[in-house]
Amino acid sequence: MKITVIGCGYVGLTSGACFSEMGNQVTCIDLDSTKIKNLNKGIIPIFEPGLTNLIIKNSNKTLFFHDNLSYSLLNSEIVFIAVGTPMKENGDVELKYFLEATKQIGKIIKNDIIIVNKSTVPVGTADKVKKIIKEELDKRSENLSFSVVSNPEFLKEGTAITDFMKPDRIVIGAESEETFNKMEQLYSPFFRTHDRFIRMDIRSSEMTKYAANAMLATKISFINEIAVICEKVGADVNKVRIGIGSDSRIGYNFIYPGAGYGGSCFPKDVKALHKIAKNFGYETKLISSVEKVNDAQKLIIANKVIDKFGEDLSSKNFAIWGLSFKPGTDDVREAPSIYVIKELLEKGASVKVYDPKAIDKAKELYLSELNNIEYFDSKYQVLDNADALILMTEWKEFRSPDFEEIKLKLKSPIIFDGRNQYNFFNLKEKGFEYYQIGKI
Repeated sequence: MKITVIGCGYVGLTSGACFSEMGNQVTCIDLDSTKIKNLNKGIIPIFEPGLTNLIIKNSNKTLFFHDNLSYSLLNSEIVFIAVGTPMKENGDVELKYFLEATKQIGKIIKNDIIIVNKSTVPVGTADKVKKIIKEELDKRSENLSFSVVSNPEFLKEGTAITDFMKPDRIVIGAESEETFNKMEQLYSPFFRTHDRFIRMDIRSSEMTKYAANAMLATKISFINEIAVICEKVGADVNKVRIGIGSDSRIGYNFIYPGAGYGGSCFPKDVKALHKIAKNFGYETKLISSVEKVNDAQKLIIANKVIDKFGEDLSSKNFAIWGLSFKPGTDDVREAPSIYVIKELLEKGASVKVYDPKAIDKAKELYLSELNNIEYFDSKYQVLDNADALILMTEWKEFRSPDFEEIKLKLKSPIIFDGRNQYNFFNLKEKGFEYYQIGKI
């Protein structure tokens, strides 16, 4: 099939690369001409395992990049809108980029086409898309057939290529059997059993993305609140997690205690769902609580450091391992590490940071204007004469470090573990002061 993908961000690039891998002719469009030039040189703006190889492999064969929408849209059967939908200050979803892309589609199309909403958008957005397209066609006195589809993405950063190539489900919201069949043909190379292709009405599809992310965020906030209670009563959340996760109704996924969730999806989508409900006259109770628990959890490690060293940290220096919100990505949006760093700096501390992939993004988005931060390209070098090590991201290279080396480099053998990574290493027996989440 001939496909256009509007937006060369995380979702657009992953989708375009994977569709092209299956033999479709895909053109990815972005208004940022510099980004397009870099993509055509094989320079990828994000880090995602396997994505660069996939793009280089298919570039100028089945995958193309351009900054002119007319270049590809006139020959496309399907156009995906995968532009950013950031959150406004009031919690609403910013749709101006999405709706502008929609308007441009309406101005350009000359043939029957399927318009797919791939961005995460509020319930009812498909109706706006249909209205805009119809208005633009009427202006040109064009009588074209078009259909609008909601096709939410469920990609996990760090495993996005695998998630796309081997999806656990494809959710399609559409209004006609013909459209459903066309979308099933597009996705059929990615699954062998039809039960993975889920058909529903458009509004239910739009709601499914928000509901899925809110459910996962709820599990994370739940186990983190249980961890707080465990510390109060003298229980061990690591054992409690095993105890409840063995129940097949609960399972182990997303019940790992930590320093809170971050990234581009969970924080934004939880807030957006709360605001969507409010716009329709309902004040959420559980969803708003999930957000409050997570906000508090992001500072739990900083609070442990302050409890240990006092409110005045002006003479202290801390080594940070990990900046990205999770391993396998350079995404630092809403990352707990950023909140911890800012809190420590406000208390007068200085910090030294290391992350294998996310340092540049962290500088660009959050840290460049802050003082008393040093950046290192070695996980051991960052430890020299630090008062404590603070682990914030569970990258593989941090999972089984040389603890004797750590002890030699730190001023004192103190570790604050924001991911309970070292729970099984008996660090206290190795001479460390070890602070984790949900266990005294």
